[in-house]
Amino acid sequence: MYILSLYAIGALVASVIASPAPGISHVVHEKRNELPYGWTRRSEPSHRAVLPMRIALKQRNIDRGHEYLDEVSHPASAKYGQHWTAKEVAEMFAPSDDTINAVKEWLTSAGIAGERIKLAKSLNWLQFDASVEEAESLLKTKYHVYDHVASGQPHVACNQYSLPKHIREHVDFITPTVHFDAKLKAREETRLSKRRDNPGTGRGIGKPWDRGHGSYPKWGHWIDRNELINDLRNCSNQITPACLRALYQLPPGRSANPKNSYGIVEYTPQAYVPSDLDLFFANFSQTQVGDRPILDSIDGGVIQQVNMSFAYNGESDLDLEYAITLVYPQKVTLYQVGDIVEGASFNNFLDAIDGTYCTYESGDDPTQDGTYPDPKGGYQGPENCGGYTTTKVISTSYSYNEADLTALYEERQCSEYMKLGMMGVSVLYSSGDYGVAGNLGQCLDRAPNGTLVLNNGTDGYFNPSFPGSCPYITSVGATQVKNNIDITKALATGTQSEMACETIIYSGGGFSNVFPLPDYQASAVKDWFANYPPPYGSDRFNNSQQTRGFPDISANGANYAIAIDGKWALVYGTSASSPTTGSILTLINEARFNAGKGSIGFINPVLYANPDVLNDITEGGNQGCGTPGFGAAPGWDPVTGLGTPNYPKMLKLFSSLP
Repeated sequence: MYILSLYAIGALVASVIASPAPGISHVVHEKRNELPYGWTRRSEPSHRAVLPMRIALKQRNIDRGHEYLDEVSHPASAKYGQHWTAKEVAEMFAPSDDTINAVKEWLTSAGIAGERIKLAKSLNWLQFDASVEEAESLLKTKYHVYDHVASGQPHVACNQYSLPKHIREHVDFITPTVHFDAKLKAREETRLSKRRDNPGTGRGIGKPWDRGHGSYPKWGHWIDRNELINDLRNCSNQITPACLRALYQLPPGRSANPKNSYGIVEYTPQAYVPSDLDLFFANFSQTQVGDRPILDSIDGGVIQQVNMSFAYNGESDLDLEYAITLVYPQKVTLYQVGDIVEGASFNNFLDAIDGTYCTYESGDDPTQDGTYPDPKGGYQGPENCGGYTTTKVISTSYSYNEADLTALYEERQCSEYMKLGMMGVSVLYSSGDYGVAGNLGQCLDRAPNGTLVLNNGTDGYFNPSFPGSCPYITSVGATQVKNNIDITKALATGTQSEMACETIIYSGGGFSNVFPLPDYQASAVKDWFANYPPPYGSDRFNNSQQTRGFPDISANGANYAIAIDGKWALVYGTSASSPTTGSILTLINEARFNAGKGSIGFINPVLYANPDVLNDITEGGNQGCGTPGFGAAPGWDPVTGLGTPNYPKMLKLFSSLP
């Protein structure tokens, strides 16, 4: 990461900074009005310190990407299922020669010699090293060193930066600048959540989510082996694979088509324990004892076994125990991302499966993404760039607050999920576990200038998650079985056995402050506002009816029985809901591949056009920010989305499509 070069002595090269050409007018390109929660400004960096500058070039045709995605994803489209190849996607969105040349000319006119500027193989990024003095002159800004209060981790950033008017149209964003703490790494400053109540702590590696945020499973309690229940009358107390099969009418898998694939994404130091898988299989799927996921190690990703506690093993054990069991005999691919030292981000994962997203050589933004080879002694191989096969379904149980990152940064990443959808990949993200609040229950305040900033409490403006708010992924919320419900009787009588999760966690949901309302969702959102308006106004959430609502669907997220570190526990969270949903989609893909068809890809347009293939959830809410939150209601709602999967109906629908 670049902070290591910040104080390097002897390797700094002085440069002559050219004066800007007369008459060039600069405009603020990105601005951060408040520091992210947990950071404090410390000092000015040396003017001679070197920063690895990265310029995200504006991509051609990106404004039409949603049209291309809709063509292959909407059930009424004549091109449904005619997914693009990676090469076709890369060629469609590569920046124009005009964009590349304009930015290069600006840099050289500002004194950055042409031989210092490198263009990524994908053509999407320009990279060069610059002293702090050069960068400040180039971007009309002032850099400072910031410290993360909890961890002491330093970070270099600025409050805003400017670009010439004629250059802005060619640039998405530049790093390092206003972006803070987006790295998923094994240190306390990570902004990814996993849990609040840790029954054990690891030793050696820094605790990965002391400052955590997102959708990691939440601790319930330990249970004895003899307390495990396989009786479907008790699914309100414990969820097992048998409960999920009954709830969603899932048959056991019968084949493993080689064209089919399912991927679970985990970030080191989170790692599964092999003996835990066997303990789980021995109780719920005995023929699978000894089964393991296919490991795709990205940027040094390892199944670390040094730290053995819920904090380090809970997520991976949960995801893999249920996914591997539910899709058997189909195999599950584990994308293990990042080494123990450096960690990794969503962008490092995207790099590995899509070379068009990679920056030049050393990776993405070192201030936000893991840098490889690791400068701190971890993985010393090259950064993985486009070398991994993309599975047909990808489930991720990690998330940020939308307010953690800048809009331009999020829009760029969201576009990558759009491209994956165009290539026939279903991308799932958990919606969060704190209701209308953000990670760890954090809410927003409105600054004097009208912008929204993270506050230090659990009251205020509702705080949506990201990537859950991206319109090109499927956001998955959480439900629970109602108390004392016998789900077999409920199925026989047509009674709804589930409600929005209100035990330990609350299903993340709400409305984006960044992304517009997608066409496929417009009717559902407007119906909800018209028929079930919430008792809050614009002082609490974005009620414009013009922005993306989430989640899209939901699945059970309460009382999952998991084997963890040789024992048994009950856990909660949308991090359980997402891999369960991914398993269901994988079984549907299996049927389509066996019938000679392709993958289902981006599922949202199909589901919103056919909501009756889901089990509508109409009870429960997602409290947060000092309010009851939103309430589940007939049709789509910002608590459980369109509802939970009904496998037979979904299978029939998707099987009928070309």
